[in-house]
Amino acid sequence: MKHLLLIEDDVTVRENTAELLELSDYEVTTASNGKLGISRAVEVLPDLIICDIMMPETDGYGVLEALSQNPKTANIPFIFLSAKTEHKDIRKGMDLGADDYLTKPFEEEDLLSAIESRLAKVAILRSFDQRTEKAEPGSSLNDLDDLRETFRDQALLDYKKGEAVYEKGKQSNYFYLVKKGVVKAHRMDNQGKELITELYKTDDFFGNPVKNSQSAYEDYATAMEETQLYAVSREEFHRILSQNPRITLQLIEVLNKNLSELKQQLMDMAYGSVRKKTANTILLFAERIEKHPLKSIRISRADLAGVAGMAPESLIRTLSDFKKEGLIEIEGRNIKIVNADALKKIS
Repeated sequence: MKHLLLIEDDVTVRENTAELLELSDYEVTTASNGKLGISRAVEVLPDLIICDIMMPETDGYGVLEALSQNPKTANIPFIFLSAKTEHKDIRKGMDLGADDYLTKPFEEEDLLSAIESRLAKVAILRSFDQRTEKAEPGSSLNDLDDLRETFRDQALLDYKKGEAVYEKGKQSNYFYLVKKGVVKAHRMDNQGKELITELYKTDDFFGNPVKNSQSAYEDYATAMEETQLYAVSREEFHRILSQNPRITLQLIEVLNKNLSELKQQLMDMAYGSVRKKTANTILLFAERIEKHPLKSIRISRADLAGVAGMAPESLIRTLSDFKKEGLIEIEGRNIKIVNADALKKIS
């Protein structure tokens, strides 16, 4: 029988939830506040923790932080159960390392499903670890598609258009896989102008792969449209790589390819003509967002200028010229490529 710890200050919610879990064949220990919950967790070492956020003594965020710093409790699956429904609150909980986040009022099936899936994940990983110890290194995952399947078992995060995925200088806790949408990596130059260094689309990996726990992100990442990302913690990511060196080499090749493309982009920005920069940028967006050349690209002028490394005014004038020359069509914020071959030949 699996042992669960329920940390909840509301008596009615605590008793009703504990009864639900016990009727579902779980052994349940309860705590009425965060401080007591931390002590109970260390004492009983449960298989999973369910925790409210707004509590006296220590709130749920403090509970998770404290338990994450204790080697005995750091790897216990942790689910937030809270009335805080704002996007930023959910994101904060996930950024701290929570495995899931359910909002009150919740459906009984949703809670039980979350618990079952997290316990199953732990069991699978333990089984995986045991098999890996017996198998040759790298025998579990054969390629990056296998790695993507592993990511799809992790937390799925939603981002609105324009919302930051991470910020420069912040500690890098996650490595990401894009489920859907587009994310731009960008930074600012000395004049405060934005430079877009990379675009990530469906099935692309991104983030800071450095193992150092004190490592910080070196740029910003922002969703360019409604986006969903699978997020794997830095520790879990490096555990996977350490057991699959073949995957590590393939991932390095992908990251090196991205670096080479970035270098070429910077060269084009430094020495290319305004027309060439604009043409290459339109084609790059079409390629990265996987749009057929005859379909429209919905992209802001500021983002186009950020990738091209030019003033928005210069880009707008060049787009107008391209439209007059019959190379593109412009409808509001949509750009439709009419003659891709001609754009590629612009020098």
